[in-house]
Amino acid sequence: MNAADTAFVLISAALVMLMTPGLALFYGGMVRGKNILGTLMHSNILLGTVTIIWAIVGYSLAFGGDIGGLIGNLDYVFLRGVGTAAKPGVDNIPHLAFMIFQCMFAVITPALITGAFAERIKFSGFLVFTCLWMIVVYSPMAHWVWGGGWMAKMGALDFAGGAVVHMSSGASALAAALYLGRRHGYGKQAFIPHNLPLTILGAGLLWFGWFGFNAGSALAANGLAASAFVTTHLAAAAAALSWIVVEWLHRGKPTTLGMASGAVAGLVAITPAAGFVEPMPAILMGLVAGALCYGGVLLKSRLKYDDALDVVGIHGLGGTFGALATGLFATTAVNDAGANGLFYGNPGQLWIQFVSVVATWAYCFVMSLILFKIVDVMVGIRVSQEDETKGLDVSQHSEVGYQL
Repeated sequence: MNAADTAFVLISAALVMLMTPGLALFYGGMVRGKNILGTLMHSNILLGTVTIIWAIVGYSLAFGGDIGGLIGNLDYVFLRGVGTAAKPGVDNIPHLAFMIFQCMFAVITPALITGAFAERIKFSGFLVFTCLWMIVVYSPMAHWVWGGGWMAKMGALDFAGGAVVHMSSGASALAAALYLGRRHGYGKQAFIPHNLPLTILGAGLLWFGWFGFNAGSALAANGLAASAFVTTHLAAAAAALSWIVVEWLHRGKPTTLGMASGAVAGLVAITPAAGFVEPMPAILMGLVAGALCYGGVLLKSRLKYDDALDVVGIHGLGGTFGALATGLFATTAVNDAGANGLFYGNPGQLWIQFVSVVATWAYCFVMSLILFKIVDVMVGIRVSQEDETKGLDVSQHSEVGYQL
């Protein structure tokens, strides 16, 4: 084992952990003031809930021995056999370092979904849904792509979570928005972000933590980590610029929310490609992602579904574009463990990426709809109109975010 690699992966895990409170601030600033604490709670409580599920069974289902390409076995249940020795296939770091790094990915993924049902979900229903979703959706997806499952065997490329994190959360967010329905007054009254400085701070923490997310996925302090770090930053920078340019042309003024959203869109799009593409394609991916996700956010008003904080338009659409673009720009010159994409002489990789996109969207969307129905029958999923009018802070937590 390598001490430098171990330190790098542990630091990267800490960076990814910070992304969840960062996401809480990013989302929290965009809701109305009466829902700030409820929104912060949705992300931060997952540091507790998902971590325990991951340690007990989730990690084993994701990274245990393969069962038919669909799910891991129970070899690692209760973290049995997960210690300071190396994990089979990852011989440079302790097994526990790999497990806790992956744990932070597991924590933030359901937190991303919460932006879709912000301001209207019962806290009890949210917790039950998350527990079921981690076992039925996230763990199988992680196994398919990173645990030796069928997508990995097919040759799908997903360096740091385009399918596992962003498309899975985007598809589930769409299911949430459709199942829960629109907030009362949606389309008739303005839902104005109450504290954009919080959102900008959250975006900064996300950008910062994303270096651990993507560069850390190299699992070593090496040239591949440096490449992933650089492509991550370039794509985010390009997308922040392209979003506000398109917004400026469309609405007449660039906004701080647009800049923050664009940066996140670029980070999402580069995630599956970060360790497979060169710097200039990363810039191009960012430029396209910013403009594309801006259009995706506008689309929800035309289709009249209430994705409160634009999870589908940014994470769903951005992750989809990133996965497909990986099939265009990937090159073994960056990562010989990957594959060449269409522009490097291998058109078949684009087809493989397309299959992985369709399978991810279909599985995560359908399973999430089923889980929402089950949870609704068990404990209820949506607050009453009275409680929604009061706000989640008071109705779900008996607290208020601000004393004015």
